[in-house]
Amino acid sequence: MLLCLLVGLPLLLPQTHARAEQAPTMWYWHNWADKSGISHMTKCPIRNFDLKTMSRPAGPQWQDRQTPGAAQMIFTVQPAHWNGTWHPDPKVQWIIPLSGSWYVTAMDGTKVVMGPGEISLGEDQRSVRDGAGRIGHYAGNVGDGPVQLLVIQTDEVPTIGQPCRFR
Repeated sequence: MLLCLLVGLPLLLPQTHARAEQAPTMWYWHNWADKSGISHMTKCPIRNFDLKTMSRPAGPQWQDRQTPGAAQMIFTVQPAHWNGTWHPDPKVQWIIPLSGSWYVTAMDGTKVVMGPGEISLGEDQRSVRDGAGRIGHYAGNVGDGPVQLLVIQTDEVPTIGQPCRFR
């Protein structure tokens, strides 16, 4: 090392740029129910990332591990013009569009359109039917094609009034 410094050669040491980077923030839409049983859509951050390898010798990557538990992975294809009418999610579930776009409308009137790679957390099981007959959320496809989704149903217990509980 001293010889490199004396003759002006660059010193080649392992680079640790990634560790100096700021941890990223990802976003998801949370469909949750308040204490009155009304569902809402709230945009929430995921930001408790650690930089580490998942499996050596792979390099480090940012990871935010959620609470471990049982999960069921379901691939779905909603046909063109699919309409989900008003319903609560069957379980606390993560929904990720793989192709096409779909929308979710909460009981409070908030409508969110999501496309490939966006994330939604469905947790409106504790919603209550309102005077207009609405419960949970209204969902459907956008456009004239089918929508492919990855649904990950969890064994999480649905909460009330806790938007953005996964960080």
